[in-house]
Amino acid sequence: MRTARELEACGKLVVESGLLARRGFELWVMAEVPSVLFNLERYRALGIAGISIGSNDLTQLMLGADRDSELVAEVFDERDPAVADYLQQLIPRARALGLQTSICGQAPSVYPEYAELLVSCGIDAISVNIDVVDHTRRLVAAAETRLLLDAARRRGKETS
Repeated sequence: MRTARELEACGKLVVESGLLARRGFELWVMAEVPSVLFNLERYRALGIAGISIGSNDLTQLMLGADRDSELVAEVFDERDPAVADYLQQLIPRARALGLQTSICGQAPSVYPEYAELLVSCGIDAISVNIDVVDHTRRLVAAAETRLLLDAARRRGKETS
């Protein structure tokens, strides 16, 4: 979704299709364009339950770099500070609005620091290819452990 207008049009189609009547159906938005951050409140008001971040497309649109182009592929990097800063705003903002958050893409399974970034932002779910599920689980567990240890150390310093 790029705009609330598009979501409204999509929502009408969903209502007409009868999908909303199905138990457990939720309307989510793919967060692949930077405008999603600025439209989150509007999207929530239109009934979305969550966002799924498409990390490859988001990175491409944040950096203006097509990962498949020989001319600019070297610029494509999900770990770029601009992308990381965006996620550090998007995920907590969505959670503050009561929206669920998810991400799909290869970065969490390839880069331990990316998994840690997502965990520190409070991501609810990470979707990866089946062949890297166990590896990604270990990365997430390590990131969660680091965050818990850091929090415990901070509490220990505050009480001493």
